[in-house]
Amino acid sequence: MAQQHSYPFVPYRPERYAEQDMITRGREFYEHLDRRRSVRFFSDEPVPRECLELAVRAANTAPSGAHQQPWKFVLIGDAATKKRIREASEVEERQNYEGGRLPPEWREALAPLETTSDKGYLEVAPWLVVCFAEKYGIRPDGRRVKHYYVNESVGIACGFFIAALHTMGLSTLTHTPNPMAFLSEICARPANERPYILFPVGYAAQDAEVPDLTRKADALVTFSPEDVFGP
Repeated sequence: MAQQHSYPFVPYRPERYAEQDMITRGREFYEHLDRRRSVRFFSDEPVPRECLELAVRAANTAPSGAHQQPWKFVLIGDAATKKRIREASEVEERQNYEGGRLPPEWREALAPLETTSDKGYLEVAPWLVVCFAEKYGIRPDGRRVKHYYVNESVGIACGFFIAALHTMGLSTLTHTPNPMAFLSEICARPANERPYILFPVGYAAQDAEVPDLTRKADALVTFSPEDVFGP
């Protein structure tokens, strides 16, 4: 018997694959993402705007609390605006690195990455993309609409965005200067939005280097005792 719904529903029949095909596809996807690295050395070579728009469309397919899609992506290619963002970011970062705002344990954790307050890549990368999280929605009549699971929803969307860029051969970095309120002012965003992540986007420089890091390999998955030993 067909289910009765109060709202419109449509059939959903996702593709299914043979077991070996599932494993092959999963392994290929993992290996594809495993080649992705965060980049701090960019080429200034132009990147088509359509690539950014497609990455945002990919992000927009992410699941979200109550399907409210509480995100906005602002694309910035203007040199003067990128310069303003770099300068404002470095003001905050100098407080973090040289001003002692970062606690010792945080500085120790960052040490292998050799990051500093210099964020010159924000001007070199052809695009900056700022993802804003909507704290609440606003109806056409001005009423507020509560949003649910905002951080979780926006985080998933940003993950899709990063994966889409990598699939197109582009590089990025999840830059989160703290505090980030200057991004709201520079991007002229409304009060119901807060900056979530700043992404420089472009091709990696030909001489780009990244830390020789090792990703977790063991203890990523824990099975319940029943699944390990059987019922």
